Amino acid sequence: MTTNLTPALAWRRLREGNERFVNGESSHPNQNASRRSSLVETQNPFAVIFGCSDSRLAAEIIFDVGLGDVFVVRTAGQVIDDAVLGSLEYSVSVLGVPLIVVLGHDSCGAVTATKDAVETGEMPPGFIRDLVERITPSVLTSLRNNQTEVNDMVVENVKQTSQRLAESSRVISDAIEGGRTAVIGLSYRLAEGRADLVSGIGEL
Repeated sequence: MTTNLTPALAWRRLREGNERFVNGESSHPNQNASRRSSLVETQNPFAVIFGCSDSRLAAEIIFDVGLGDVFVVRTAGQVIDDAVLGSLEYSVSVLGVPLIVVLGHDSCGAVTATKDAVETGEMPPGFIRDLVERITPSVLTSLRNNQTEVNDMVVENVKQTSQRLAESSRVISDAIEGGRTAVIGLSYRLAEGRADLVSGIGEL
């Protein structure tokens, strides 16, 4: 049993939830005991949200959804690795999720660290270096386009991440081509709480 929403309807549902959150009118759906019980044997999320790990970017809260509604994958700077791709492929091929959301946000620490590394030539230590290396192409593209603000780089990173998902995964690209799923890129504004559409791949 999978959701019967189209990619466009899934996006509309997220948009409406985000609007409620922005306006301080969140309805906190699907968060009670009966909902919890109904999900023990099954889950039918209508979207997968691949977002930054930032503590201010809690997916279920900013889109005003509840248990069983969204499948969530998070890494700092929404950096892709094999586990991320496997998780997203699972959501598309097994759960039949019609919408993949790549969620970035302004003032992102991982993107800021990458900008600093590119500008100073000094790489951070440990595994943070891995994050920076993966975000570097987005920062370089922004600089080539004379976009020097971190928030411009965040948007570029969201776009490139979306593109990379579609290119790296045969499962995802086939689902996009078949109209079964779409990938959208959103940039979240911490102050307003609004998630703006910055890119889209597939039919919406």
